[in-house]
Amino acid sequence: MAPMPHVPSETHRAHQDLIPGPPSRPARAWAVLLAACAGHFLVVLDVSVVNVALPSMRTDLGLSTTGLQWVLNTYTIAFAGFMLLGGRAADLFGSKRTFLAGLGLFTAASLAGGLAQEGWQLLAARTAQGLGAAVLAPATLTIVTAAVAPGPARTRAIGTWSAVGAAGGAAGGFVGGALTDLLSWRWVLLINVPVGALVLVASVAWLGRDRTTEGRRLDLPGAVLVTGGLAAVAYGVVETEESGWGAAATLLPLLGGVALLALFVLVEARTRAPLVPLKLFRSRAVASANVTMLLCGSASFAMWFFMTVYAQNVLGYSPLQAGLALIPSSISIVLGSTLAPWVMARTGPRAVAAAGLLIAACGYAWQSTMTADGTFLGTILGPGILMMTGIGLAATPLAAVATEGAAPGDAGLVAGLITTSRTMGGAVGLAVLSTVAAARTDGGTGAADLTAGYARAFQAGAGLMLTAALLSLLWLPRRPAK
Repeated sequence: MAPMPHVPSETHRAHQDLIPGPPSRPARAWAVLLAACAGHFLVVLDVSVVNVALPSMRTDLGLSTTGLQWVLNTYTIAFAGFMLLGGRAADLFGSKRTFLAGLGLFTAASLAGGLAQEGWQLLAARTAQGLGAAVLAPATLTIVTAAVAPGPARTRAIGTWSAVGAAGGAAGGFVGGALTDLLSWRWVLLINVPVGALVLVASVAWLGRDRTTEGRRLDLPGAVLVTGGLAAVAYGVVETEESGWGAAATLLPLLGGVALLALFVLVEARTRAPLVPLKLFRSRAVASANVTMLLCGSASFAMWFFMTVYAQNVLGYSPLQAGLALIPSSISIVLGSTLAPWVMARTGPRAVAAAGLLIAACGYAWQSTMTADGTFLGTILGPGILMMTGIGLAATPLAAVATEGAAPGDAGLVAGLITTSRTMGGAVGLAVLSTVAAARTDGGTGAADLTAGYARAFQAGAGLMLTAALLSLLWLPRRPAK
């Protein structure tokens, strides 16, 4: 791995202080892992949990169609835009402080959203949720890697972290449907409050103390540029769902975001204490894992959306039934993430990532044969298990390769990078594949038209997974850097 920039020894010691005990105390390390994974689960869950509650939100708050769209988009934009800033904050101010601050903001914003009486209050709360998630998410992976010594144990811990995150994304439809049907749409947000409070108390008790460091400095120009650039790109991507790719409302933020990111690269190349040291990308592990994760995320996030709308719009499932139908797929992604460390110990991360992506591509290809009169076994269960098992197998080695060997002062940033790649990939992929589906549907609203559009999206998803598999074979290192 390419050498990292000089990091003050205090920062190194602060990172080491997160280790709650020596390797001889595995029970304490797994308690830390439990707290970190619980926080990770919450932020990933809230990407999709509100989907099935949108009609109830419209009825109660009088939201327009555009307003409903922004209930989802404000969270995604804030989450993706502030992720790198959150990752660097974990390095500079300590993972425990950052974790607690992000979780506290996320929990408070969930309470505000659940109690909202006006549409603008809900949108403001969702934005604050996304900001809290962006601060919290990178710290969860940093805590996991700091709590467990390098080697097979750390790989298993990262596998658990990946499985929990995947389960959060997978459980969104089921949890949202159950809470909306049995209680109220408000509980889609309010459920985060008791869970978040419990995790906060446990984290205060279990996480090691952050040591105060001197001479800390945040690259504010870089932070403003990268946050603004990522947020503008995310805004432009989600705007495609309403305006299309050629509209000014889409092109202006996309081009403006790209310009801000280009300026960010120039600033980082000249500053003494950059937010993102450009030398980091000379690492084959960091660069290859992030690009591959970007492609994997672009297809995997869209999978849950299209499977849910196919089950409801074509097969006639209720929101709760659609969530129940996807439980086997949710279990499969956890199974794949759990098996990955065991296989990695024998074959290395590159082989596992490539195999997982190829298995997922087969599932996407199978799903693309869906019909308007499809059955649960042939058009949901079978392909869903293949897709999610493969994604679970691939996610763990990609996260392990991206974070292995990172300098202590860059651990949070590297965690933020891989999480940003997955999140931005998901936002871009959903917009692109939605456009692909809409082009095939060509305005038709019948079951056959909708199915043809969804099938075309899964064909494109299979192509993305095959491309990611090829990249992993050609670019990922055979073994993680030590």
